[in-house]
Amino acid sequence: MAVALLAFALIQPPFAHSVSRVTAAQLPSSWHRGCPVAPSKLRRIRLRYWGFDRHAHLGALVVNVSVVDDVVRVFSRLYLARFPIRRLRPIDAYHGIDERSLNADNTAGFNCRYVIGPGPKRWSAHAYGLAIDVNPVENPYVESGRVHPRAGRGYLNRSRVRRGMAVPGGALVRAFSAAGWSWGGRWRPPDYQHFSKTGG
Repeated sequence: MAVALLAFALIQPPFAHSVSRVTAAQLPSSWHRGCPVAPSKLRRIRLRYWGFDRHAHLGALVVNVSVVDDVVRVFSRLYLARFPIRRLRPIDAYHGIDERSLNADNTAGFNCRYVIGPGPKRWSAHAYGLAIDVNPVENPYVESGRVHPRAGRGYLNRSRVRRGMAVPGGALVRAFSAAGWSWGGRWRPPDYQHFSKTGG
C-alpha cells in the first residue's frame, strides 16, 4: 500500500507558475477607465492547482503586482496540501459579472467593481487586485440575508466540514494567514470566500 501511495505521489506534476503582464485589451470586462489601478499594475499568474477530481490542473489569476509573491506562496502551499479548487479563471471569462463567476464556483482575483451591499459606494479590494474569492459555492457570502451564490446555501452550516471549505485552522485559512492576508469568514455577516491583503 505504501509503495502504491508513493508511486501515485511521484506521477503528480510539481507545483509550477508563471507571471506575465496584462493589457487593457486582455481585461475587456474587468477593467475600464476610472478604475483605481491601471493594467500596468496588474499581473496574470498562471499556476497549477489541485482539483476536486484529485488531479492537477492549470489555471490563472489576475492580481496586483505587489502581491504576486504572496499569491504564489499561498497557492503552492494549497497545492502541496492537495486543497481542492473547483475552477481558477480570470473573471473576464464570465464577462466581469461577479454572480456568474460565483455561480460557476470560480476562484478569481481582480475585478474593478464596488463593494457589494449597503452603504456609500467604495471600491472593493478586488478593484485593486488585492483580494481573491476562493471556491464561492463551498464558501458563500451572506449579505442582507441573501446567500451569494445561491448554491452556497447548503454550506452555511460551517460545522459540517467538507472538501474545499475555508474553516478556522484549515489549510486554506492557514495558507492565506501565513502570507499576512485577512479572511472574510471572521466578519459579521461572514464572507467565507473572501481573502484580502488589505483586510477589506
